[in-house]
Amino acid sequence: MIRAGRAQALLHNVKNRGWAAWALAALFTAFYVALYFTEAFTPIAQALGLGSKWTLYGTLYTIAVTAGGIHVIRKYRHNRYQVIRTLVVIVVQCTFAYSIPLLLKFLHQPEYYFSYFWPLKFEYLTPSYLASVPLPFVLYSVVGSLVLVPLLAAFFGKRWYCSWVCGCGGLANTFGEPWRHLSDKSTTSWKIEKVTIHAVLIASVGLTVLLFFTYGANKSDPQLARFTGEFQSYYGLIVSSILSGVVGVGLYPLGGTRVWCRFACPMAALLGIVQKAGRFRIAVKKDMCISCGMCSKYCEMGIDVRSYAQANESFTRASCVGCGMCAEVCPRGVLNLVQIKRAGQ
Repeated sequence: MIRAGRAQALLHNVKNRGWAAWALAALFTAFYVALYFTEAFTPIAQALGLGSKWTLYGTLYTIAVTAGGIHVIRKYRHNRYQVIRTLVVIVVQCTFAYSIPLLLKFLHQPEYYFSYFWPLKFEYLTPSYLASVPLPFVLYSVVGSLVLVPLLAAFFGKRWYCSWVCGCGGLANTFGEPWRHLSDKSTTSWKIEKVTIHAVLIASVGLTVLLFFTYGANKSDPQLARFTGEFQSYYGLIVSSILSGVVGVGLYPLGGTRVWCRFACPMAALLGIVQKAGRFRIAVKKDMCISCGMCSKYCEMGIDVRSYAQANESFTRASCVGCGMCAEVCPRGVLNLVQIKRAGQ
């Protein structure tokens, strides 16, 4: 039996890139490799009566978000924003991202996930998918992706989605809570981030346009259709599988919980562009920062929040997901998440 002192040492090891963190990262990575590229979990899913490995994964994912969310709520129970935000994350995951899709499947309807939008759920705006689902789903995909998502981002910043609705952000802010402080804060990391995340967004938009342009071109131009199909396959492999799962979650114990969100998520890139021109800001109370650095340390997006606080500068960064943790850990209440009345103020 492990004594309390040893348990605390092991916990510290897991949370601070010790040998246990490396072992856990290897385990997470192996899990995602097996999930995406083998059928190892299919017999387990069938034995449990879940049908497919993806239903098993969705079940485990929902359990992780719920259990991690309960821990976060207990930890930050004094903070109304964190409690409500985490409750919403749990409810959205349990309903819109898990129960409703299963119910639709049971009713012989398309297994539609209402908590995801294009370009994160890439196929939701592809012509072949839109032609295969009922009209209500088509309307939800189009209006949600092209109107609702950017409109809410303009008013509330990307936090409405990245920290309140998205399953990727939901896992990061619940199950991933122990590793949020491990994000790389270097200027080099920020420069790389700006290139990679926008490159993925360009690839996503370009592929969408190409799919509409070549829709139905299998007979008229089979070479172009084959190229488009290969492009889509590589995008799915690299972006949707390797970057979002194998790397994005596998590296939680080593690189923090937002590696995918920072460096590769096309939705985060799109919302970040809107956010920069919108009303969301992190307000800084003047001449109150004591330079403790807690805000920067616990920023899961690797933003040097302290530099803005030291300069008495209210700010918005395209990468900020509005999790509110910088305001939570600040010992003097210097930071606050706000919506300004008019963009540019």
